[in-house]
Amino acid sequence: MVMRIIGVLFFGLFVAGPAIGQNRGPSAVAVELLVLGTVQDGGAPHMGCWKSCCAPLYENPDPARKVVSLGLLDIPESRMYLLEATPDLPSQIGHLRREAPFEASKAPDGIFLTHAHIGHYTGLMFLGREAMNAREVPVYGLPRMLEFLGGNGPWDQLVRLGNVQLKPASEISPVRLSDRLEILPVLVPHRDEYSETAGYMIKGPSRTAIFIPDIDKWGQWEFSLEKILSEVDLAFLDATFYDAAEIGYRDMSEIPHPFVVESMSLMDSLPESLRNKVYFIHMNHTNPLLNPNSPESKTVEGAGYHVARIGDRFKL
Repeated sequence: MVMRIIGVLFFGLFVAGPAIGQNRGPSAVAVELLVLGTVQDGGAPHMGCWKSCCAPLYENPDPARKVVSLGLLDIPESRMYLLEATPDLPSQIGHLRREAPFEASKAPDGIFLTHAHIGHYTGLMFLGREAMNAREVPVYGLPRMLEFLGGNGPWDQLVRLGNVQLKPASEISPVRLSDRLEILPVLVPHRDEYSETAGYMIKGPSRTAIFIPDIDKWGQWEFSLEKILSEVDLAFLDATFYDAAEIGYRDMSEIPHPFVVESMSLMDSLPESLRNKVYFIHMNHTNPLLNPNSPESKTVEGAGYHVARIGDRFKL
C-alpha cells in the first residue's frame, strides 16, 4: 500500500507547476493560499511559560502569534477553505474572509484536518451550538481522524447536531473541490495516539504546495526531501524546534520533530531553486524563528529558505 501511495502521489495525480514566486499583496488570481498561523499547538504565550519568549505576550499579545493554519480562496467559485481547525479559528476565519475578493460565507466551505493533536482540530468547537451553530461544514480527514471525531464527545455532538459533515479523504484519491483546486492527503510518521497523521498536497491551476506541519523525523518517511521539493512549488515544513539547545528541558523522545538545523543539513546540498521552495512553519513558542529579526531567522533566509509569516499569500 505504501509503495502504491508513493507512485500515485508523485507520478500520477499531481504535477508541479511553473517556478515559484511569492506575492504578499492582494491578488485577483483564481486560487490563492494564505498563511493564517505559524505557531505550534500551544500557541504563544504558551501556558505555563514565563520565560522571555512568552512573558511579555501576556500583557501585549502579538497578533502574528496564531496556531498553524493555511487558508485557500477559490475565487471563481467564491469559496474558502481551511487547513486545520485551531484554537485561533475565529480570528483565522475572520482573516480569510477579509482577504476574500468575494462575499464569503460566515463558515468555511471545508476544513482539512491533519491529526488529533490539540492545535489541529479543537477549533471545531467554535462550530457548535455554544458558538456559531454552523450547518454541515464539511470536515475532511483520514479514517482514524474521522472515527475519533465521530466516536468521542464533545466532537460527536457536532456530527449529531449537523454542525459538521465528516468527509473521508483518501491518500490514493484527491478531493476535487473545483475544476481548479484539488487536495490530496499523504500519510506521515508522527505520534498517532488518537489518529493517523496527514500532510496535504494542494494543487491549484498552475502550482502545487505541500503542507507538513508535523512529522517525527524525515528519515522515517518514505519520501526524501529532495523528491518532495522536486515535485512541488511550495513546501510548508515542520519547524517546531530550531535546535536541541532550545528544548533542553524536555525529553525529545516524547515530542520527536526534525530540528530546523537538521532539515537544513539535509537540504543544504540541493540547488537553490529547490531550497527556495521551503517555508518553515509550526514553530514552538521557544523557537527563535518566530522573531523575523533574530540571528536564526537571518541564517535560515541567508541559506536560501524562508520562514512562513502570517499574511504571506501565494498564487496557485
